[in-house]
Amino acid sequence: MGTSLIVTILLFVLGLILVIKGGDYFVDAATWVADISGIPKFVIGATVVSMATTLPELLVSVFAAFEGKTDMAIGNAVGSVTANTALIMAISIICLPAFAPHRDVGLKSIFLILSIGLLFAFSLDGSFTPLEGVVIMVIFVFSIVESLMQGKKATSERKLEELVEVERKEVIINIIKFVGGAAGIVFGADLMVDYGSELARFMGVSEAIIGATLVAVGTSLPELVTTITAIVKKESSLSIGNIIGANVIDVTLILPVCAFLTKQDIPVTGQNLYLDIPACLIVIVVGLVPILIRQRYNRPLGAVLLALYGAYLYIMLSGVYMAWF
Repeated sequence: MGTSLIVTILLFVLGLILVIKGGDYFVDAATWVADISGIPKFVIGATVVSMATTLPELLVSVFAAFEGKTDMAIGNAVGSVTANTALIMAISIICLPAFAPHRDVGLKSIFLILSIGLLFAFSLDGSFTPLEGVVIMVIFVFSIVESLMQGKKATSERKLEELVEVERKEVIINIIKFVGGAAGIVFGADLMVDYGSELARFMGVSEAIIGATLVAVGTSLPELVTTITAIVKKESSLSIGNIIGANVIDVTLILPVCAFLTKQDIPVTGQNLYLDIPACLIVIVVGLVPILIRQRYNRPLGAVLLALYGAYLYIMLSGVYMAWF
């Protein structure tokens, strides 16, 4: 038991180191891309960075779909969106309030609210079909096209004298930083979730609490690491862009992919319909509508989002929602 505990602690610490250093390199490389290309950091965060940070969730969902394990697909997707918004974005807002222009957050916020609203409507009959997946994936396509157009416009507007010559060596170094940093975050997060859960069991923490905290937040750990690193480096636009972009991908890409691969309906549980999806929709509306109106995200909004996440966890762990269905 003693040896096993020591190994568990060492592997957890190794995961922590990989996550910290990986996040450092990853954000540096993403910032470099934005600076060199002239593409806004929000757009870089909402596209390249968010695709990299959601890759673990996509792979896990794909493997689960191949094995016919689709019963947790919707819960995992909307749970990640809830954690990303009410926990991770809230932390970013509290630590680093900033300006959020409509050109950055406007359409992506609308895409996200629309996709979750459609998911709720589609789930009312107790299942999510491949055809409904096609409808939601259209939003993903529009989101990517909008990001590409926004990036193209930004680079075309950049003045010639602002362009910087880039050496081949610098490009190679930053590609290595980006790929290596993303890999460090992914593998480190996996180690932290697995061995963090083991440590919790050693300390007598219940499986329900582990599932609702370590495992639930663990799927969003790449976004959390990127956010914390971006906060330290004062790159709030990159952080918020990553969170919103990752949320759009979670709902509009991962769920449809699962439906396509299985070629069957994805079941919607009572918890999904009466707790998970409504909670997700509430935190998204509360988190994004004030930003769309005021073009700023500030500390009071972050505090409200954290309070909502706390209420969500309490309702889930207490089992109060069971009386609703």
